[in-house]
Amino acid sequence: MRTCTDLPRNSGRAGRAAAPPRLFARLAAVLLAVSLLATPFASGDALAGRPCTERRLTTDEFVRSLELAAHTAEALDRSGARAAVVARAGQDLREWRLRYSHLALAYRDGQTADGRGIWRVVHKLNHCGSDRASVFRHGLAEFFGEELHDYEAAIVPFETVSGAVLANRLRDNFVVADLHEPRYNMLAYPWATRYQQSNQWAIETLAHVLEPAATDRDRAQAWLRLRGYRPTTLRIDPLRRLGARVGSANIAFDDHPNARRFTDRIDTVTADSVLEWLTASGLGRERITVR
Repeated sequence: MRTCTDLPRNSGRAGRAAAPPRLFARLAAVLLAVSLLATPFASGDALAGRPCTERRLTTDEFVRSLELAAHTAEALDRSGARAAVVARAGQDLREWRLRYSHLALAYRDGQTADGRGIWRVVHKLNHCGSDRASVFRHGLAEFFGEELHDYEAAIVPFETVSGAVLANRLRDNFVVADLHEPRYNMLAYPWATRYQQSNQWAIETLAHVLEPAATDRDRAQAWLRLRGYRPTTLRIDPLRRLGARVGSANIAFDDHPNARRFTDRIDTVTADSVLEWLTASGLGRERITVR
């Protein structure tokens, strides 16, 4: 499963060696325990979150995605955390000086034979190419089971107290849907409520879960400002903005303040900015990179 886009897409891929045979048992466990048990709960059409193209992953890509899911699950286990933010490098964003394209809120759920539980994620996905999106509950295998730009993940585990709260409340479908806005704009302004993009939903939901007073999007955004979150500023000239707006239903700029938009400054929530903020703010621990 995937978001269609969270930022303007460029071409380019980075190769990785195939998974060694010793990992196959772990990969199978991830596939069965994580992917097959994952269930989307949001309403929406059947194609929600699927790739825009019909191209299927090759066998090599599928194995690499499973390998990344397995390594990510192992890193989450070693962290001792009950909840974390997990990001993937689904697109080549080097033009924007960014590494990761999309993030999810991960939590430990249920019990397994070893008593540790299953890692699952909740994240928001665009109904591909449209101006609508839904929230989904998936396993790690599904989260990474797409055409990735690079087989790398980033993890920021939450501190003990906040992690326990998140692990408990993220299981509740009503909680994770409370602040969801279905009108999707992949370059949504972080301090407005007309639209909402995937990474924006994640941090607003984080605020909603951790701060009892953050009962709506305005209050959640106020909490994020108070805790020091700063969005990424992209420089996008008028011609490129016009082309994006005319050619894509899931891109809009009318929620951005004129003073910034007319000086080519487009502020939006990126995975990179969220990862940096979580560590700097003390909400999360040191970042873990998984390859």
